[in-house]
Amino acid sequence: MTKSFLMLGQSNMAGRGFLHEVDPIYNEKIKMLRNGQWQMMAEPINYDRPVAGVSLAASFAEEWSKVNPDDEIGLIPCAEGGSSLNDWHPEGTLFKHALSEARFALESSEICGILWHQGESDSNHALHETYYEKLVLIIDTLRKELELEDVPLIIGGLGDFLGKIGFGKYATESQQVNEQLLRFAHTQQNCYFVTAEGLTANPDGIHLDAVSQRKFGYRYYEAFSKKCDVLTPLSNEEQSLKTNTDYSKTEQIYIYSMNMALSKITYAEFEAKMMKVMQS
Repeated sequence: MTKSFLMLGQSNMAGRGFLHEVDPIYNEKIKMLRNGQWQMMAEPINYDRPVAGVSLAASFAEEWSKVNPDDEIGLIPCAEGGSSLNDWHPEGTLFKHALSEARFALESSEICGILWHQGESDSNHALHETYYEKLVLIIDTLRKELELEDVPLIIGGLGDFLGKIGFGKYATESQQVNEQLLRFAHTQQNCYFVTAEGLTANPDGIHLDAVSQRKFGYRYYEAFSKKCDVLTPLSNEEQSLKTNTDYSKTEQIYIYSMNMALSKITYAEFEAKMMKVMQS
């Protein structure tokens, strides 16, 4: 049975890393839930906006797949750019949508973890003062509704770059939110914190760039696999930027079909490549 992971939060969970800045990850064992089906993963995974891009989920899943090469992993994208904790209240649309997607995924998979990244929208106007209580309500309700009390929750910190330039300059209380996220991880069961220390942003000053998203996903997997907080950058996280290019037949067919549909290759080139694949 597919081992699945629920993706929750705002735009840095959905992903805004520029697609051209990192090599793509293609792995037939990594699926994403889209239109009610488990499809082979392709970024953007969490298509909440036309500007969606690289997220931390792809490198997280790739690391999981390296350790569990015979199993399938499924990603359940439910993050929404710009959303605040108030938007994630259990009576709201985002929470109800996440429940619906998770319940659908549970019909054909086992949810093994929850990936959360949110806080930029609550980094002003003293919203950090009620952050902990709001997050407790959201997570406790989610766990109860889906019977996921024992499933690890991985929560990421906010970037050091916030509060300085671009859209990020309005997130002036990001460090206070980080304190609440750490407090949550240290007081709630089955919850682990991942630092964003040293990660960098797109020119907008608020969204993690593609390279940082790859590293962040690697840190998330470290926290998940070892069930521990990741409080400093990892010495070997650069390996998250190295992608496998020894593609299986299924992966090659997927890549060539997509390239042809996107006019990156002609139909004649597609036929020629497919002939080689089928003969191999």
